[in-house]
Amino acid sequence: MIDPHSIFLLVAAFIAVVGLILLITLFKLNAFISLFIASLALALAAGMPREAIVHSFEAGFGGTMGHIAIIVALGTMLGKMMAESGGADQIAHTLIRLFGEKNIHWAMVTIGLIIGLPAFFEVGFVLLVPIAFTVARRTGTSMVIVGLPLVAGLSVVHGLMPPHPAAMMSVMIYHADVGRTILFALLVGIPAALIAGPVYAKLIAPHVQLAADNPMAAQFIDEGREQSLPNFWLTLFTILLPVVLMLLGSWADAIAGRRGAASETLHLIGNDDMALLIGVLFSFISLGQMRGFSRETILRFSNECLAPTATITLLVGAGGGFGRILQDSGVSRAIVSLAMHSHVHLLLLAWMLAALMRLAVGSSTVAMITAAQIVAPIALHTGGVSPELLALATGAGSLIFSHVNDGGFWLVKEYFNMTVAQTIKTWSICETIISVVALGLIGALSLVVR
Repeated sequence: MIDPHSIFLLVAAFIAVVGLILLITLFKLNAFISLFIASLALALAAGMPREAIVHSFEAGFGGTMGHIAIIVALGTMLGKMMAESGGADQIAHTLIRLFGEKNIHWAMVTIGLIIGLPAFFEVGFVLLVPIAFTVARRTGTSMVIVGLPLVAGLSVVHGLMPPHPAAMMSVMIYHADVGRTILFALLVGIPAALIAGPVYAKLIAPHVQLAADNPMAAQFIDEGREQSLPNFWLTLFTILLPVVLMLLGSWADAIAGRRGAASETLHLIGNDDMALLIGVLFSFISLGQMRGFSRETILRFSNECLAPTATITLLVGAGGGFGRILQDSGVSRAIVSLAMHSHVHLLLLAWMLAALMRLAVGSSTVAMITAAQIVAPIALHTGGVSPELLALATGAGSLIFSHVNDGGFWLVKEYFNMTVAQTIKTWSICETIISVVALGLIGALSLVVR
């Protein structure tokens, strides 16, 4: 039986989220301030020590910003170089030519699945969003049609597909076979991405009217300029360079052994931040100097593109602060207790635990790892369930309904220039479709896989 205090915490968390949405949508209060107020109100209602409340929010804010701010800054610089050089136009032209304008949403989910494989969601997002902006402009298509399939592809590989770091950690906790997990992830993830991305985007786009003026898109596109475009393969190599470096980092131990200078070097250059830094520096040459831009012009590009990212990084950080309050106030423990008291199948338990943790803390990575650590000992004693499917069920649960405590929610909202309500109707529901469809397919696989 769940104790009354846990029930109170769950109700308080629900009221805090509803109140946050009302502050932003009804009272038109700045989103950063709204997140801060909602976090403080929840902490006070939960009875957190007064001296610990602000420190908890700051810890969550700083921990999130430390990773996101670097990624957004470097990814935006790389995107700016792609835009100014014509590289984004070149890739957009090629995608349109290969898939046709009517099928561009299928092209975007494909590129999301491929580029997102070794990278965290945020990294793949900032790498690819300039291409999405350019494709949307070239085809005269809503950003929902172009962008939603892209983020669906990125999200699926983030939660389900080894060697992605979070999915790989889940595989290790469950002692699952990597090869079998990848095979099952393909069988589950591709249909989920197609349904949640291109199919759902077509259904929801007519009901989401975006503002014509998008401040973030404006710095990545130039409608009036006619120019020769850079070489397609050089442009593709420039955007894939960070991805390749991240893959090398993931495979460093297999390539160079677990110890030694070579392995350490591969791990270093394969780090998200380092890989993006190297990619940005290379773009200054391949898309900058080789395109005839002077050093002063490249410096101006890299400086002026950072100003619009300030709001995004603040919101992502504040989402992290809200998530930390949910953890430190005991809401996360109450959610775990709720799931543990339910007598359900092990696959469904893994999915439920990860889903509830995702709703509480925002981070799919934290949700996946936490749920796996809870379920793995139970699975060891009960048996009868494929560890590969358990890993996938945990990953699927960790993707459900991204909302205001998730950094990805604010990235999508700000870059796509949507309201909170529009972001929930598009991105949050897209994530939920991925999670539920994946669970259904995993259940079907469990009938034939042991």
